[in-house]
Amino acid sequence: MAKLGIHRDFLMEFAALEKHVQKRVFEVFEKFAAATHAGLHLEKLTRQRDPRLRTIRITDFWRGVVLKPEEGDGYLLLKVLPHDKANHWAERHRASVNAASQGIEIRNDVGLERATSELRAVTRQDATRLFPEATYPDKVLRSLGVDVEIIPIVRLIPDETHLEALHRVLPEQQYDVLLGLATGMSPEEVDREVVQVYAAAAARDTTTAAADPLASAMAHARGRVALVSGTDELREILDRPFDAWRVFLHPSQYRIAYQESYRGSAQVTGGPGTGKTVVALHRALHLARRLPADAPDGSILLTTYTRALAAELDRSLGLLIPDDRLRAKIVVINVDALAYDIVRSRQGGGPVKLVTDQKEITARWARIARRLGLEFADVFLDQEWRHVILAQDLRTPEAYLKASRPGRGTALPPVRRLQAWRAIEAFEQQLRQSGERTFLQICAEAANLLAEQDEPRFRHVIVDEAQDLHPAQWRFLRALVPEGRDDLFIAGDSHQRIYGNKVSLRSLGIAVTGRSHRLRINYRTTHEILAWSSALLTGTPVDSADSDSSLAGYRSTLHGRRPAYVHHVSRTDEIAAAVARITEWTAAGVAPEDIAVAARFIQLGRDLGNALERAGHATHILGNSAPGPGVRIATMHRMKGLEFRCVAVLGVSEGMLPMRAAITPVDVDPQQHQEDINTELSLLFVACTRAREDLLVSCHGVPSPFLAPVAGDRQGPTE
Repeated sequence: MAKLGIHRDFLMEFAALEKHVQKRVFEVFEKFAAATHAGLHLEKLTRQRDPRLRTIRITDFWRGVVLKPEEGDGYLLLKVLPHDKANHWAERHRASVNAASQGIEIRNDVGLERATSELRAVTRQDATRLFPEATYPDKVLRSLGVDVEIIPIVRLIPDETHLEALHRVLPEQQYDVLLGLATGMSPEEVDREVVQVYAAAAARDTTTAAADPLASAMAHARGRVALVSGTDELREILDRPFDAWRVFLHPSQYRIAYQESYRGSAQVTGGPGTGKTVVALHRALHLARRLPADAPDGSILLTTYTRALAAELDRSLGLLIPDDRLRAKIVVINVDALAYDIVRSRQGGGPVKLVTDQKEITARWARIARRLGLEFADVFLDQEWRHVILAQDLRTPEAYLKASRPGRGTALPPVRRLQAWRAIEAFEQQLRQSGERTFLQICAEAANLLAEQDEPRFRHVIVDEAQDLHPAQWRFLRALVPEGRDDLFIAGDSHQRIYGNKVSLRSLGIAVTGRSHRLRINYRTTHEILAWSSALLTGTPVDSADSDSSLAGYRSTLHGRRPAYVHHVSRTDEIAAAVARITEWTAAGVAPEDIAVAARFIQLGRDLGNALERAGHATHILGNSAPGPGVRIATMHRMKGLEFRCVAVLGVSEGMLPMRAAITPVDVDPQQHQEDINTELSLLFVACTRAREDLLVSCHGVPSPFLAPVAGDRQGPTE
């Protein structure tokens, strides 16, 4: 049977094709998957660099590009392009096998020749070299998989900007190697983090290599090529190309997800789009496969902090694991919901009365402070309770008097602490009398209940979006699984913290020293969107060479349009412009479900939704019901963990972001005030980095101070 591979670029381009063209693509290539391809005409070109590259007719206008082997029965689908562009692409490119990994690589020979000429012109004026031979000898570069014919080009590169410009023409693994070196990794680290993970993939498939070199090379191009075993799998991938790509792993991710076993808890960090969630999903699959035959269903927990994110994890897990038997080994539920179920079952299955309205909670603190005659702000008391009392599980005034208060900017001498404790006691007593609990109290109670049980609840726990969990939730998670090999696998990113919870895992009995990995390459968001969004976070102008050290080495592999920042005079103008931009996106072939609108206040999203409906666009507000057709509309909080081809972020105006009600007054607690500002800024960063291809950010009236680093990009104001 033919070994059919699908390259990542093929999937990306296929998703943008019109439906009737997609249908023809499937009809043509299902013959490959069904091993009946012999009757298909693969056309040779006259001026091509690689005689194995052929084109195949899709329609009169569209052609596919296929890599046909000289021997064996493997075929690789590389491109679907208009007729002339397909021929042009096939003439310029060549396939090769990486010497270090044995994986298939595609290179742009013509582009490399032109780049070499341009670099020679640049380097005549500049003696600076990014990869001098004295630092990186030829022998070192060759050992990392850099071709002999590529090394002379590498010697000409003066800086990272020129290296990034070569991304489209260099073989991808070799670019990864050079990028690692350029961002400060030693050759030994690059060998371990990049080369060895490719080589490990090669070592797993020696039998195929002898029978079919191309099929083997495709199998070793992990993260770039999907192997298809039949027409059903081909249809499933082509029906949902973006979904299919979401569960593919880059080799650096594969090494983390499929490490045979960790001797304790392990952690993976990285910015948005680096694949932390995909790694967590694959880790769940790996652990499910390793379970003993007699392990019961639900032995593994995959969890996160909201219901919406848990639902998305469950959907993605279904894409990754079609085997219902294996899938049943993994439970997907958010932390609070699981804790609630445990507490409710202890109460005989009856409902647990919850208080979740933050405005009501704050109002209760205000009433208690007035009744007791205490000069504490309601916000201060609420934060003291959550960030000190519940965070450290303090149960007596004596424990509170001795406790440190990390992250709290207002000092409390003993007398003031005892006054605060009076308010805290009164608040908790009021909750007990009314039979109410907050979710953090539910998590604390569930942890105590689990401590009384002999049998552990789960064998393994995998946590996604870990940065937003409170210490009370972490103690609950720690109680769910006994300490030992592969107990907790944690994925998160501190730059995306949107709830202000800072946690020391070690203090909670979770040690990850020596088992912590950082992902550096963004596989979702374009370089332009990433650089623009990172400028918001770091306060560094987009075009500046400086960057925050915590973001050093964080790069995107994709390129596209620069984000648009538009300043409008009025709210009406802003909504009208957003409707026009969304209309452009849909006219360009972007499905409405691949477009999202994010706003700090949902009412602005609803107003835009009404305008979109009047313009003939279907819309769906996320979180209100089961997903339906249409442009997605959500608050910035709801966007967390999701991704879309195109995103519009609206209402980034003064007073709306940062939202005044979300900021602790500086005279109440200056440190918390700054923490709240940072949390609001992270919220904007998260919303912007949900976009894969195109980003629109707009405001009306006075722009948010958060937009100062990108003020030079502003378009408008519109009149």
